[in-house]
Amino acid sequence: MNEPQFFTPEGYGDMLRENFHFMQAVRVGDRVETSGQGGWFSDFSFPETIREEIVNAFTNLGRVLELSNASWKDVIHINSYHVPMSDEALAVMTEQFRLHMPDRPPIWTCLGVPALGNPNMRIEIRATAILKG
Repeated sequence: MNEPQFFTPEGYGDMLRENFHFMQAVRVGDRVETSGQGGWFSDFSFPETIREEIVNAFTNLGRVLELSNASWKDVIHINSYHVPMSDEALAVMTEQFRLHMPDRPPIWTCLGVPALGNPNMRIEIRATAILKG
């Protein structure tokens, strides 16, 4: 069995590790699991619009995948958590899936929840990736 390798980006990842004692991704063999990524900016502030927050969450998730030597082409499963669930959020999620994974959509679990880890968060996205050969 391969030893787990843990990853976290500089900046917000370091802050979250220090304050809450968790990492942003783990890789075991050819499998990468990420922590939920919000739509924060690098200074951990949040955008005004849900569109920008979702786009940022995809950007942050891509950064964490890259740190783990994975890419969007390796993603097989997405979980998304929404406060609140909305047609606009679902439309932006679908747009981002098509942008980042145009050749093959992932499986997707999409949940409306009452709150996320920061009161300013309206979206959190986590992924599972299987690295190809």
